[in-house]
This record gives sequence, structure tokens and C-alpha cells, in this order.
Amino acid sequence: MSHWSEKYELVVGLEVHAQLITASKAYSSDPNAYGDHPNTNVSVVTLGHPGTLPVANKKVIEHAIRIGLATNCTVAPWMHYARKNYFYPDLPKGYQITQDKTPIGTGGFVLIPSTDGEVGEAQRDSGALPGVTIPQEKRIGITRIHMEEDAGKSIHDLDPFNTLVDLNRAGVPLVEIVSEPDLRSGQEAYDYLVEIRRLVRYLDICDGNMEEGSLRCDANISLRPKGTEAFGTRCEVKNMNSFKNVMRAIEFEAQRQSEILSKGGTIHMETRTFDAGKGTTIGMRSKELAHDYRYFPEPDLQPITVTEATKEAIRKSMPPLPRELRTKYTTEFGLSAYDAAVLTDDRDTALYYEAVIVHTSNHKAAANWVMGDVRAWTNEQGSTIQEFPISAERLAGLIELIDTNKVSHSVASQKLFPLLLADPTHSAAELAAKNDLLQSTDENLIETIVQQAMANYPDKVVAYRSGNKGLLGLFMGEVMKGTKGKADPKRANEVVRRLLDQNA
Repeated sequence: MSHWSEKYELVVGLEVHAQLITASKAYSSDPNAYGDHPNTNVSVVTLGHPGTLPVANKKVIEHAIRIGLATNCTVAPWMHYARKNYFYPDLPKGYQITQDKTPIGTGGFVLIPSTDGEVGEAQRDSGALPGVTIPQEKRIGITRIHMEEDAGKSIHDLDPFNTLVDLNRAGVPLVEIVSEPDLRSGQEAYDYLVEIRRLVRYLDICDGNMEEGSLRCDANISLRPKGTEAFGTRCEVKNMNSFKNVMRAIEFEAQRQSEILSKGGTIHMETRTFDAGKGTTIGMRSKELAHDYRYFPEPDLQPITVTEATKEAIRKSMPPLPRELRTKYTTEFGLSAYDAAVLTDDRDTALYYEAVIVHTSNHKAAANWVMGDVRAWTNEQGSTIQEFPISAERLAGLIELIDTNKVSHSVASQKLFPLLLADPTHSAAELAAKNDLLQSTDENLIETIVQQAMANYPDKVVAYRSGNKGLLGLFMGEVMKGTKGKADPKRANEVVRRLLDQNA
């Protein structure tokens, strides 16, 4: 336990900026592309030339509604844009088009793993299968989600004398997701960011790459004496390029503030940056307040009306979301919380598993194959599951062969699975028959092999009948060798036991 946590409670709220996946920028036709040569994805609109006018990108609005619905927000039926005025070299217009009084989403929440015993709403009446444990969850409120445009990028480390400016990013569409101050540790902040990134990736509205800046996070951090309700003075920490660094910055800032408060000092509202190399935060400037930005309605863009029909159409187009799937897998399928978490960690894996269970009711076996052999192949190949050559239906066919005792699991994994990888056209049943891999159910053949083995090892038969039951494996091995591994293990085991126990 950290020293500060004995006396103070940590209070954290996060502001997450997600760059949206669109072909063009938020208010112009300039390309929205990462990694192009500096200052090539610009036009007179991006550069803010006099007389140019913005045009709202419809896809940005749709993406914002999707994340609003996914985070249980109320989507505003009417809203308008606003101008946020500030003067940085990488903001050529001198203002940012955003939303102020009428954000597109308000009053939502997400659920994260709980470490303090708090139980989420869905767990109180989960309908879980007997013996299935549902992980505890904590509700993190979403204050608002609003659309805005990104600024350009100032580069300070390429020229020893000048700051360079790349305006390719200027005008790129963003949604800002602002949480309530409900987070109480660096770990909770980490878990919250993981869930937000998972959501935007499931919705296919943002790639979630924090290292490339397409997902960015600012943390508002304060302390208050334990048992009090009033919030302390907050500091905002910026410039964190990984979830791990968000955790580190929060923990450091909590320790820094506690030392000041313990000595009778005062926390000043300010913006700080995080030095990842040193693991410390550094003061940058006093924290801006809303009136500093002189917000006013954007006069060059029309207000937006969102109808119930529009929201419903967008909702129907959305994929099943990770928490919904995790709940289904644990309560309806009886999978462990670990299995459910692995299967829903990324959208493509979840959708592949969903496709497999359309063709098989053996949910556990399907999970084992997806998490085991399938994932091993993608890791070895450095590929994604989208490139996996075995269709969901063909994998389900492999599972059916095992479930109906037509092939053993070891034959399926070691021989039939590689054949399916190499042959994209034939089913598992066809390949098993073609390559003579189907298990033998001929009891007469098995009896003949067991009787021959008993004749070859009379002393082992005596020892078995005298109580050395471990010798059963010797005779099972003889059956498998005699049938080239094709004997049904369950049937073979029954025959071996019956013959060995005769006249015992």
C-alpha cells in the first residue's frame, strides 16, 4: 500500500481522445491518413484561409453516436457545434471546432473489474449456471462524449533551433470521452482505458494505437482526506503514451500531492506533463478554465438533429459488444471468466468464436480450439485471425468428429488440423477419410489385438490380475499400435478391461 493511501483517497477522472477512422477529415475533404509526408494532407480549409467554410463529415457523427450508445449514454436529439479559441502554432485557424453546451452523448457508464467487492447491476440477477462465478464489476460514469477536431503536431526534436509544425493531423476527427471522477487507483484507470480501447476497436471507429497517438489520455488527479466528500484541487497530467505510463503518472502524482498536503502546503490547479524516463510529472502551466477558451456557437456549421430512427439504425448495425459477450459466455455457456476475457479481448477473435458456435453446441471445445491451436498459429505466423485459413464451419466440423468419437483429440490436433491448414477446400470429415484417420470401431479387430498382446505378455496379465492395474496402459498401447492409432480410445479401453478381467 502506498504511503498516501493511509490518509488520503485518490480521485481520478480521465479524458480520452480517440481519433476516428474516416476517409477524410472532420470538416474538410482532406485525407485522414497517418504517416504521410508532413504537410501533404492539407488544403485551404485545413490551413484556415479567409473565406473558407467547413462541412460536417456525416461519418464522424455516426461514429460518435456508436460510441455513445456503446457506453450507455443518452444521445442528444439536437446539438450544435462550438468554437474553442486558443492560439498555438499547430492550430492554424486560431480556434478548434468542438462541442460545448450540447455534447452528443451524456450520462453514460462502462463497467470495469472491481477490486473492492462492488457488484455491477447485471450480476445481481445474472441467471448464471450453477457453479459459475461472475466477476465483480465497478461502474465508471461517463460525463460526456463530444466531437471535435485535432490540432496539428509541433515537433521539437528534429531541429536544434526551431520548432517544426506538421499540419497533417489538423482537422482529423476526434471524440473526447470524459469520465466522472470515479476512479480510485492507477489500476482502475488502466482497466478503464483497456475497456474504452476495446469498445472503439469493436465498433471499428478507432484503431486504439496509443503509441501512434490515435488514442490519447489526460488524467485529472486529486486527493481528499479519507471519509470526506469534497474534492481536492486537481492537476491535469498530459503526454502519456501508454496505459502503463498512465498508471505510473497517477501513482507519482498521488505521492507528490500527499507530500505537499502532509506538510501543510497547497495544491495549485495546473497542467503537468509526464516524463516517462524519470517516472515523474513536471509543471507546464496553470490550468485553463472554460472561460479562458471563450466558447461560442460555431456560426459556419448547422445544428444537428438525431432522430430515434437514426439511432436505432446505428444500434442495429453495431456488433455484439465485449461485456455482452462475456456475460453470455459465463452465464449461458458456463465458460470461466478467464476464457470469456480471452475470447473477447479483441473483436476479430470474438467474431470468429461466434461464427464457430453457430455450427457446434460444444462451446467449451470451441473455446479451447480458438484459444489454443488457432491462437498458436496466429502467433507463429505473426498474423491476425482474419488471415486464419480454416473457416469457422470447418473448425466446427473438426470438433464434431471428436465429439462423435470418429477421431481422437490427439489425431485431430497433430494430424487433421495441419491438413485443414494446408487444404482450404475440404471439410475435416473429408480429409479424415481421405487420409485414413477415422477411428476404428471394429470390436472384433480390437479383441484380436488384445488377445495377441495377452499371449505375448502372459506374465503382465498375471500381474494385472494380481492388482497391478497400471499395466492397463501397456495393453492400450498395443491396441493403438496395432490399429495405427485409429482405435476409439473409449471403446478400446472397455474391450481391454473386459478381456483382462475375464477369469481374474
